Amino acid sequence: MGKWIALAVVAVLVFVVLIGALFVAGIYNSLVALDQKTQAQWGQVENVYQRRADLVPNLVETVKGAAAFEQDTFTAVAEARAQVGQVSAGALENATSDPQAFARFQQAQDALSSALSRLMVVVERYPELNATQAFRDLQAQLEGTENRIAVERMRFNEAAQGFNTRRLSFPTNIVAGFFGARFNEKPYFEAQAGADQAPQVKF
Repeated sequence: MGKWIALAVVAVLVFVVLIGALFVAGIYNSLVALDQKTQAQWGQVENVYQRRADLVPNLVETVKGAAAFEQDTFTAVAEARAQVGQVSAGALENATSDPQAFARFQQAQDALSSALSRLMVVVERYPELNATQAFRDLQAQLEGTENRIAVERMRFNEAAQGFNTRRLSFPTNIVAGFFGARFNEKPYFEAQAGADQAPQVKF
């Protein structure tokens, strides 16, 4: 009789452990799925920012042809673009789980946005640029890219919010804590004052 009781206790313990393991596995898998969704959206953010960075050299060269004496502005744009490249190389790998790396990435991109805005002010003083097809094409591409950046940032924030909501909910927060930095909270893009819209590129 005692043997059967012992076997029953063992069976119950095994059952409890199995249910607990399945419970933890379910939470882990849900966090992995949300994390991957966030990572995929971060890839889209990277793509549109890279597209903008790729447009900068052609934009600067086109404007230089009509505004040869605006060297300070061209230098500021070039330096901001270089900074984006330097920060991106170190921050992209863990930006979605490291708030400091994320902040460095956003600051560098914001600096490039500011430099491009100054370039657009310069362009307004040279209306003959509007007569060139090359500039009009670049203008359209930049407008589209800036709009796409705003959209992809918003989508990233939505994905990060979905992950964070799940991550911080009980009992998921306890399970996530067992995995250390694997499931850190995701940072959000935050708008600067007046940066809730894409930079104006009207001419």
